[in-house]
Amino acid sequence: MLRTEAPRLVLASNSAARQAMLRQAGLEITVQPSNVDEDAIKTRMQADNASAEAMATVLALAKARAVARDYPDAWIIGADQVLSCEGELFDKAADVAAAKIILRHLQGRQHTLHTAVCVVRQDGAGDALPWQHVSTARLWMRPLSDDFITGYLDQAGQSVLCSVGCYQIEGLGVQLFERIEGDHFTILGLPLMPLLHYLRAAGLLHG
Repeated sequence: MLRTEAPRLVLASNSAARQAMLRQAGLEITVQPSNVDEDAIKTRMQADNASAEAMATVLALAKARAVARDYPDAWIIGADQVLSCEGELFDKAADVAAAKIILRHLQGRQHTLHTAVCVVRQDGAGDALPWQHVSTARLWMRPLSDDFITGYLDQAGQSVLCSVGCYQIEGLGVQLFERIEGDHFTILGLPLMPLLHYLRAAGLLHG
């Protein structure tokens, strides 16, 4: 468990999945989503032909650093996830119609999730980046008919809009896949085990 005297941990994300992972692991966190313009960062990095891994890392850092300005001496956790499929990058769907288009593209193909996490701390000396990590998972979506996609979206509802790729493997979304390689937490949106290892090494967790 967290030390009661430890500096605050702040999650720079509004992701319900990330909040649940951290709290279920016993961490006491403050949630403060950032106001970073993610689209502008992605557009710039795509113009520079940046890799998906680099994009996820830059986005995670940008979120953490934006929040760190308002929480001096706190430890800020930033995270982001980028989905790539055959060289194309995908964002969260804006609506169910967009989700159907994304699933049509991903069905029958392998795609990759690059999930970045970092810890930033701002003190009197300025912005410090103690740690960052990127983890990758590969997923093979089975061939899906339009009828199946429509039925899946009807059952899953608005929850598909909360995750890049329009699925949540901890629920109904697992039915979309025939094979998955990679860490479960990475797929959910946070490389939890490496983060916990860092927090223990930094003295923020017992044991």
